[in-house]
Amino acid sequence: MRDGRMRRWLRDWAFVAVDTAASLGSLLLFCIGLVLLPLMLITGGVLLLPQFVRILHGWSDVNRRRVGRYRGEVVPSPGGTLHRGATIDERLRFSFSPAVGREALWLTVHALPMMFVSIVTIALPIGVVQSLAIPFYWQLAPADEPIVFAFPVTSWQSAALMPLVGVIYGLISWALIPAIARLFSLISARMLTAPRRSLLAERVDALTLSRAAALDAHGAELRRIERDLHDGAQNRLVNVVMMLGIAERALETGATDAVEQVRRAQDAATDALAGLRRTVHDIYPPILDELGLEGALASLAGRSAVPCTLESSDVGRVPAAVESASYFVVAEALTNVNKYSDAASASVRVRRDGDLLEITVTDDGGGGAIERPGGGLAGIRRRIEAFEGTMDLTSPAGGPTTLRAEMLCGS
Repeated sequence: MRDGRMRRWLRDWAFVAVDTAASLGSLLLFCIGLVLLPLMLITGGVLLLPQFVRILHGWSDVNRRRVGRYRGEVVPSPGGTLHRGATIDERLRFSFSPAVGREALWLTVHALPMMFVSIVTIALPIGVVQSLAIPFYWQLAPADEPIVFAFPVTSWQSAALMPLVGVIYGLISWALIPAIARLFSLISARMLTAPRRSLLAERVDALTLSRAAALDAHGAELRRIERDLHDGAQNRLVNVVMMLGIAERALETGATDAVEQVRRAQDAATDALAGLRRTVHDIYPPILDELGLEGALASLAGRSAVPCTLESSDVGRVPAAVESASYFVVAEALTNVNKYSDAASASVRVRRDGDLLEITVTDDGGGGAIERPGGGLAGIRRRIEAFEGTMDLTSPAGGPTTLRAEMLCGS
């Protein structure tokens, strides 16, 4: 029983100690924000503020996970990302969202009052050790510079009282540190968790954006299918009809090349059938039904002109729409790698964590990839956002290029 209490107390003290170090990080970030604030209020604000908010989000998420581990619960993150090429309105909405306000308020509280309280709290056990040690070394101090702790130690009588002071400090520590640990974890959890009403509002906003992205992706897919049918299969079928007409006239006139015309029409019909099969394949690849997502992606990696490796583990089956979107995300990404990257190698990594499917495509090419409106990367983003997902592209000059996508896939 006593061992269990001591372990819990040590866990509480460790949490407060780590929180003290974390509060120093919050103080640093708070000071940086104060220095940058004048610049954020002028023209550079649109550029500087979103970057600072990204850092604030990351730091808040680190502390959410730390507090969640201590409390044995998940402290949810409000989420929200800013994609490359975002408009000014999107940058402002991202920077001045209610979640950012809560995180800024938490940063202020964590950096100032909580830091001072935690420093005093974790110092109490140190005071216990020092109080117990003073009787052994006080006589070594110079006579004109007595040891000053709870009170000046200048004699054996005052030194003999220090263990009693240590016991008092120990009793205070035994009661205070668990209370401070619970209080700090509660404050951080409450301040870093959005109210239920805000969570519902953010969920509605996310679903609205997801629905718009799904409709956009659906419309783009219909236009692509219509274009493929019009420019591909329809033209080939028109050629078949023309060739059959020529063959018919040749038969009517008794021309000797009638059989050759029929053969040409047959070849054109075969070509048109192959085009239709490709169009149907692009709507939903049959290989997904046959081999599942991992098998289909292995086939894509194997057909890549740039040598490509696939890393996946226990992805299992996910909803057909998610499998199809994931397949085309990887297919489009590898197409870009093969056409534009000048890469020597590429890799595809697929990982599933509960309801979250994560896809990462990396190549060692020259980098410099940019998402352009109407381009392939914009199409990838539309597909991902249709499933309440996010896409992040990192492509510095000189490479490497990394495309990371996350999508909700259901249990």
